[in-house]
Amino acid sequence: MGAFGGVMVKKFLDDAYKHGPGLEAERFYDAWADSYDEELAENGYVTPRRCALALAAATEERGRPLLDLGCGTGLSGVALRAEGFTVIDGWDPSAEMIRRAEARDAYRVLRQIEPDGPLTAPAGAYAAIVAVGVLAPGLAPPEALDQCLRLLAPGGLMCFSFNDFTIADGAHEARLKALEEAGKLELVSREYGDHIRSRGMGADVIVIRKT
Repeated sequence: MGAFGGVMVKKFLDDAYKHGPGLEAERFYDAWADSYDEELAENGYVTPRRCALALAAATEERGRPLLDLGCGTGLSGVALRAEGFTVIDGWDPSAEMIRRAEARDAYRVLRQIEPDGPLTAPAGAYAAIVAVGVLAPGLAPPEALDQCLRLLAPGGLMCFSFNDFTIADGAHEARLKALEEAGKLELVSREYGDHIRSRGMGADVIVIRKT
C-alpha cells in the first residue's frame, strides 16, 4: 500500500503476473484502473513508447486504421499519437480501463471485448495492430497471434512485446515461430530492452509483417 493524496492506495504491480486469465484478469484490471497510470509511471514503464517508436520506424504511413489491442488506460494510444498515428481504435476487456482511456481523446473508437472471446472484426480491417504487454501468460493466449493476422490487411504490420515472463514461458514464442515457418508472417525487427525499469524487467519489442 502507498499514500496518494492522503489516502492509502493499493499497489497492484506485484500481482500483475499472478492472476488467472479471462474474468479473473478483467476484474484485476478493473480494480487497478484508477491507480494504473500513476503506479506504472513511478516504476518506469517504458514499453508503450518503445512499441510506438518501433512501429513508426517500420512504416511511413500514419493515417490508416490501427488497432491498439489491450489498450488499457490509453498509454499506448498517447504514445502512438506522439509518433503521428491518427486513426486508432482501442479494445480492452476492462470497462474501467476503457473509462480512463476515454479521457485521453486518443482513439477513434473504444470497445470493450470479451476476455476469452474471439477478436471480431472484418478480415483485413487494420493496417497495423499494436499489443503492448498483452501477449502474456494470464492475458491473451498464443493463438491471439493468429486472430490478429486475420484482422491485418495484406502486408500489414503488428508490433507487440514479450516481457521476461512471456519469454520464459515460451508458449507465445513457439506460436510466433510456427507462424513464421508456415509463411504467415515475416520478422521486421526485434529488440530487447527495458520494460519496467524499477523492477529490472525487460521485454522484446517485435514488429512483424503479414505475408
